[in-house]
Amino acid sequence: MRNLIITLFCICCLTLAYGFYLRYFTEDLVTGDRFLGLTILAVSFIVMPLFLYHRWKDRKVKDYMLDEDNIRRMREFNDSKESRKKPENQ
Repeated sequence: MRNLIITLFCICCLTLAYGFYLRYFTEDLVTGDRFLGLTILAVSFIVMPLFLYHRWKDRKVKDYMLDEDNIRRMREFNDSKESRKKPENQ
């Protein structure tokens, strides 16, 4: 999966560079715009979802949600930090 994402990203970078080349260094504006548009569509609808799936597939969403248990643990952690602080003026 990782190699596929890296390969697709490199291909998209090359086609993006080719689209900019066609647009700004040749007079073929229509083809350059097509390459740029298709590359951006490919990155946003193919590469980015694959990357997000690859990075989040083994994680628990509950660990990142703010529920009562997590709020209680955060308060306990903050209270323990405050109890460990030393007074500054002594």
